[in-house]
Amino acid sequence: MTASTTSQIPAPVPDELRSQTRNIAGYVYFTFICYVSIGLPLAVLPPFVHLRMGYSTVLAGLAISVQYVATLASRPWAGRISDHMGAKVAVLWGMASCTASGALLVAAAAMGKVHWLSFIVLIASRLVMGVGESLGATGATLWGITATGQENTARVIGMNGISTYGGMAIAAPLGVVLDQHWGVSSIGILTILICSISFVMAWYKDPVTVEPGEHLPFAHVLGRVAPHGMALALGGVSYSVLATFVTLYYAFHHWNGAALCLTAFGVGFVFVRIFFVRSINLFGGFPVAIASLAVNALGVLLLWQAVAPGMAMIGSAIAGLGFSLVFPAIGVEAVRRVPEFNRGTALGVYTAFADVSFFLVGPIAGAIIGFFGYASVFLFALVSVLGGLGIVLVLRQMRKE
Repeated sequence: MTASTTSQIPAPVPDELRSQTRNIAGYVYFTFICYVSIGLPLAVLPPFVHLRMGYSTVLAGLAISVQYVATLASRPWAGRISDHMGAKVAVLWGMASCTASGALLVAAAAMGKVHWLSFIVLIASRLVMGVGESLGATGATLWGITATGQENTARVIGMNGISTYGGMAIAAPLGVVLDQHWGVSSIGILTILICSISFVMAWYKDPVTVEPGEHLPFAHVLGRVAPHGMALALGGVSYSVLATFVTLYYAFHHWNGAALCLTAFGVGFVFVRIFFVRSINLFGGFPVAIASLAVNALGVLLLWQAVAPGMAMIGSAIAGLGFSLVFPAIGVEAVRRVPEFNRGTALGVYTAFADVSFFLVGPIAGAIIGFFGYASVFLFALVSVLGGLGIVLVLRQMRKE
């Protein structure tokens, strides 16, 4: 969608805009519940496995990362379910899977004295949660886009991102409090409660019509969306590196305030998502993605060259401002590459590239730090972001031709 075509769309009046926002929120709510369920045990499971069960830190890390393997593997499948059976069905299955994950977590806590059995059930809980994330989040996004109209694609994807990060941010400390007072089982019980209620809410919500038409083979959808996904994956390296290594980076320099650095990123991210997401409709996905990746690169450059914690914090805030619209801006262009009845699959494939990025960046960046030191990891992020920017520039030029 170019600026010349979108600029003639009349701006909605405030009442209409608020109504649209409430309508979209009714769909992305299910994404929020998915990520609350994911976030609740996030800070609790590693010490549960390592300190209480006595297993290695490798297995403690596996208890978290195995979920992302399941999420990545099931993303395309979740998209096909949304396309063929309807987004409502995908959300219902997602809420049911998250509920089942909570039940398995309660069972794992109950088997705590038999460590090997408890660990196996815990891994099963994480795998089921990963599938629930794919179904729930992909279905909720497509449900919102289909129900509110294609012109709201950027807003739905943007609010979906706020639900994702907001759900994780709220749930992680809440999970720690629950564990301290009532144990790990209380996290599972709360997950069962909120997800089962959300299942009932989704059940009574009106479905959207499954678009008729010949569905493209998965390989064709992958081929059309893959360049956009690569740009997203490279652009997301900045966030992955910052979230994973900023604490160690600060400790290496003997600085205080690593948590504030992450907060600065989050504030910049949310600010842009709330106040500037409509710029994608006004100017088009590619122009916004180009500007966003350029700003993101500037923030990462400051982090790489930081000589004081204040400079690093400013760089982090600028990186958050830039990264905020990368996902929805490129995503709008990605889903335009396929017919409407293939857009669930396209969203699943597109999002899977972000999963790959988050999963691979940790070990790759860790190896770079081992060879070249902590600052080098932000140079790696800068090169990656510039690579994503280059792909977007090429994609924009190809569309013009």
